[in-house]
Amino acid sequence: MSVTNPPLESVLISESCLQQRIYELGRQIFTDYENQELILLGVLRGSVLFFADLARAIFKAQHESQMKEVALRFEFVQLMSYHDSTQPSTVQLIRGGSDYLKEQHVLIVEDIVDTGHTLNFLCEHLQTLNPKTVKVCTLLDKPSQRQVSVPIDYTGFEISDTFVVGYGLDYAQQYRNLPYIAVLGSI
Repeated sequence: MSVTNPPLESVLISESCLQQRIYELGRQIFTDYENQELILLGVLRGSVLFFADLARAIFKAQHESQMKEVALRFEFVQLMSYHDSTQPSTVQLIRGGSDYLKEQHVLIVEDIVDTGHTLNFLCEHLQTLNPKTVKVCTLLDKPSQRQVSVPIDYTGFEISDTFVVGYGLDYAQQYRNLPYIAVLGSI
């Protein structure tokens, strides 16, 4: 069986730039939550690589501080909004949340925020679980596509209105394994 993927147009963010910025985000999050418990809530599937590297960056910042710590716990939620297309549609909750989010600090770890609908949906869902705080960390922010105002507390990179893949982001479940962010060519 032969699979033909749309071509990649160009590399938008290199692997080394990604790793440097994630390290910086990890240090900032560590500083903001030092000596507290924090639940990282990964949005599946796109955030998986970012989630893992961010958790390691927070640990590295903790290791470097030697005296302070952040107690990390992991949780995941699965939402669907693209349905094998380059245009978002209705947001669906496939799996999400946990009872132990109640009265906890929650940091949503998202791959990309564009229209804001998915993040808004998730934040509303989380409020029903009564967390202490909810903040958002996104690898990519595409503000030119914003249709719903959503709070973003930590941003990796702001990008223009282009469809990107790699580092967990996909087109029809392809390209997630790229170690960089690339612009998808014509479909």
